[in-house]
Amino acid sequence: MFEQYVSKRMSLLDTESAFQILARARALEAQGRSIIHMEIGQPDFTTPANIRDAAYKAMNDGFTGYTPTPGLPEARKAIADYVEKYKGVKSAPEEIIITPGGKPIMYYTMQMLVEEGDEVVYPNPSFPIYESCIKFSGGTPVPVPLLAENGFGFDVNVLKKSITKKTKLIILNNPGNPCGGTSSHEDILEMAEILKSHPGVFVMSDEIYDRIVYDGKVTSIATIPEIKDRIIILDGFSKTYAMTGWRLGYGVMHPELVKHIELLMVNSVSCATAFSQIAAIEALQGPQDKPAEMLAAFKERRDYLVAGLNAIDGISCVLPNGAFYVFPDVSSYGVSCDVFADRLLMEAGVAAAAGTAFGKYGEGFIRLSYATSLDNIKIAIERIAAFVKTL
Repeated sequence: MFEQYVSKRMSLLDTESAFQILARARALEAQGRSIIHMEIGQPDFTTPANIRDAAYKAMNDGFTGYTPTPGLPEARKAIADYVEKYKGVKSAPEEIIITPGGKPIMYYTMQMLVEEGDEVVYPNPSFPIYESCIKFSGGTPVPVPLLAENGFGFDVNVLKKSITKKTKLIILNNPGNPCGGTSSHEDILEMAEILKSHPGVFVMSDEIYDRIVYDGKVTSIATIPEIKDRIIILDGFSKTYAMTGWRLGYGVMHPELVKHIELLMVNSVSCATAFSQIAAIEALQGPQDKPAEMLAAFKERRDYLVAGLNAIDGISCVLPNGAFYVFPDVSSYGVSCDVFADRLLMEAGVAAAAGTAFGKYGEGFIRLSYATSLDNIKIAIERIAAFVKTL
């Protein structure tokens, strides 16, 4: 009805299909169906009590109004301290900007840096909002394929070949969504060396999963001093602290870039919620036992799920080193991953995302989130094993 009035640029935006699948799954549940939710990247843990208590106290203490656009000074200081402690990136409060969730950093970064015709190099398959924001900003998406035989790591050699005179931005996601792959310390150093010879290229380093790593730690590319001024770190509280609904994220970048992001915020969302920022301080400075417990639970679930999937004839699944997703290859069954995922939901009651929801190189795969209970994972494996026999 209104298509003739809607601007043409709206056609450049895409959606995040996991939320669409979630809506379909809940509709089936409302009909009485039993559904195992493995479609959405949301920890099934409750936000730790100390964080909830801090928010409650903050509301009672009057933290219910506007805040400075880049964030409360005390919250920016807490984030700067955290970034130095856990990422090894020495930062000052003026290098921090707090946003309503992590996604605004993606959107604002591209609106700030990318102009018509600029190229943006990014992993594929990857978080679908990357490509959506690239196109909406007028940029040209340049995908770097993530391959199962390489553990879904970001291929430095392909990255080097992908950079041209038109390249403005590179997106890194370490660990990655949807595959759970990580880049080694050596790979990060190689990327930094490449960037040293391309002084006009910036990097958005999405580090939202960097506390959910099972073997060692990941290296932030912002730890390389020579290129730090061109790195924009994206992080937040949703995954590490089970705070998805709090809508709180942040960016770490040069103070001059912060000013531009601040201007975009003033023109869109004004500021992040006051009491959520106080809760965030408690999350960062309080006990870290709950994130450690969640990591241990994720590891147990990952190991069980990967072993169970690989025991099913026709499925091959790489053991991911980070995040809480697996990306099994289901191409042997002779149907597209979209058909596979759709039938898996409708016929077996397991909600999963098709690999193509994360880019064209996701064909032949599905994404399963193990941010659900071990009991649910056991049921899911049984249902998947029975389902594939019908294909």
